[in-house]
Amino acid sequence: MKKILILLAIALGAAAGAYVVSSAVNREEKVVQPISFNHALHAGKYKIPCMACHQRVMMGDRASIPNIEVCGACHSTPMKKTPGELQVYQYVSQHKQIPWYSIYHVPDYVKFSHRRHVGIGKLDCKLCHGDMTQLTAPPQTQFLQIKMQNCWNCHVKHHVTTDCSHCHR
Repeated sequence: MKKILILLAIALGAAAGAYVVSSAVNREEKVVQPISFNHALHAGKYKIPCMACHQRVMMGDRASIPNIEVCGACHSTPMKKTPGELQVYQYVSQHKQIPWYSIYHVPDYVKFSHRRHVGIGKLDCKLCHGDMTQLTAPPQTQFLQIKMQNCWNCHVKHHVTTDCSHCHR
């Protein structure tokens, strides 16, 4: 009887832990950015490629959220004096980092690399992030939720390994 209770306690603990991890990974919190960045203007109208601003996308795990080092290339002087441009100019001219919030969080037990997916795999950013050229304000939630099923479906579609050890630590 004691062994059954111990096994039951272990099973309940594992189920509770799985629920906590699952709800932390799958929650859809809306994020409000400090500046209403207009992707439609930058990536759409001016046709600035994703990699021009998200510079680490071809080299590393994270694509990087651009900051004043990147924004300052164009915004070191005020341009049209829209509220967003003035905010960017203030951050750049004061040498203050823009406190952007990331909306994509890959769990610690997952090995993910933008370099492998975009650089080597030649996947279009739109597959996971949507058509950013249409967004006049920053996204508040993930376009494609980081869920194992979404990753699995893409791996199957593109004939990439589904061996657990390739993606999980």
